Amino acid sequence: MNKTTKVLLVSLLSVAALAGCSKKVKEVPAEPATTPTTTQPTGPSTSGLYGPGDLDTDACLRQRVVYFDLDQDSVKAEFQAIMACHAKYLRDRPSSRITLQGHTDERGSRAYNQALGERRGNGVSSALQANGGSASQLTVVSYGEERPVCTDSSESCWSQNRRVEIVYTAQ
Repeated sequence: MNKTTKVLLVSLLSVAALAGCSKKVKEVPAEPATTPTTTQPTGPSTSGLYGPGDLDTDACLRQRVVYFDLDQDSVKAEFQAIMACHAKYLRDRPSSRITLQGHTDERGSRAYNQALGERRGNGVSSALQANGGSASQLTVVSYGEERPVCTDSSESCWSQNRRVEIVYTAQ
């Protein structure tokens, strides 16, 4: 393999690795060539730290729902990147606070679902803390089956209700 091919391969792999961490960028309509444009980057790209505005603009931080399998309370691998983003936000902004709202589907007794919602909230809390978030910034609340997002009696609906919602109470 020649040197040019190696450099190209390394470049492509680097871009692919960074694509998972990239921020969504708004496209701005092109201005006439005679008008110089200046943009001021915001969020982690300038200082490496998240700011309050990133909660609405950063693609990773906008994902604030973690879904669970039936009767499970551990965070699935597919949500680990989201946990890392929110934990970084907590590290970058020590005054921020999160409430983790645990929910379940309608199956099971009320007491079982309350406990399962709390275990799910605690599972997300543990994942955030494992990624560097502080326990003092996290509060867990269980709503059990009482606040469904879908009310049909089907698996696709139940899977939407098995969740923990990440709610920022202080940014």
